[in-house]
Amino acid sequence: MTPHPNAFDQHDHSHCANTGLARAEAILATRKLRLTPVRREALHILLQEHRALGAYDVLDRLAQAGFGKQPPVAYRALEFLVEQGLAHKIRRLNAFAACMHPETDHAPVFLICRACNALAETAAEPVRAALTAAAQSIGFTIERTSIEALGLCPNCKAAA
Repeated sequence: MTPHPNAFDQHDHSHCANTGLARAEAILATRKLRLTPVRREALHILLQEHRALGAYDVLDRLAQAGFGKQPPVAYRALEFLVEQGLAHKIRRLNAFAACMHPETDHAPVFLICRACNALAETAAEPVRAALTAAAQSIGFTIERTSIEALGLCPNCKAAA
């Protein structure tokens, strides 16, 4: 489940945004739900960059797009996107990021650059398998997992 292209590489973010919006529309159509204009714009904002954005960053961009500057507007849209698996809450940053694999039920692994906050969602099946095995060895059942790894992206590492 590696992002294509690599989120840390230079690439056309508009392609990511357009593809992500089309996938979201299709997924929600199967659930008989829709992206309202504000939800669509909130998702588009998250898809434009491969980094997590705080709710107030999203709110500012929503306001620039003409959706007003009331915090509940952003929070309701972000909550909907998270509930539908189209976005993730990045707890370490108290921020949100678009899900790169919304068509799958998965436990995300985030690689977060501590210098620029770039974010990649990737798979780490061996890590999750080891975590599950450790939990099962003490009789614990994992219901939900989100792993956030902090480090340096290739660009910041090269600049250091």
